[in-house]
Amino acid sequence: QVQVVESGGGLVQPGGSLRLSCAASGTIFSINAMGWYRQAPGKQRELVAAATSGGSISYADSVKGRFTISGDNAKNTVYLQMNSLKPEDTAVYYCKVRLVTSDYWGQGTQVTVSS
Repeated sequence: QVQVVESGGGLVQPGGSLRLSCAASGTIFSINAMGWYRQAPGKQRELVAAATSGGSISYADSVKGRFTISGDNAKNTVYLQMNSLKPEDTAVYYCKVRLVTSDYWGQGTQVTVSS
């Protein structure tokens, strides 16, 4: 079994920064990719940023230049540094871990950008 736990969400003013963390644990032999998704009220879940074990990184157009995904392979951990936050970034942020045969999701962490 695999557990995925996110942390680091909270309330921040527009223009502020937050750093999200996601740690995967359990029976893990190889991680193919880890990524961050978000879902705002009334909207579909969307990809924010993802990184593969091969080193490929992708970002949603809406966060390019503001968000940075990084990871620590030894700790099965991925981070999302979010700068210049906007009210439209408000959402529940989810971490997804892709193994060879299955995807695992965390429970989500709320990010609220408001003055």
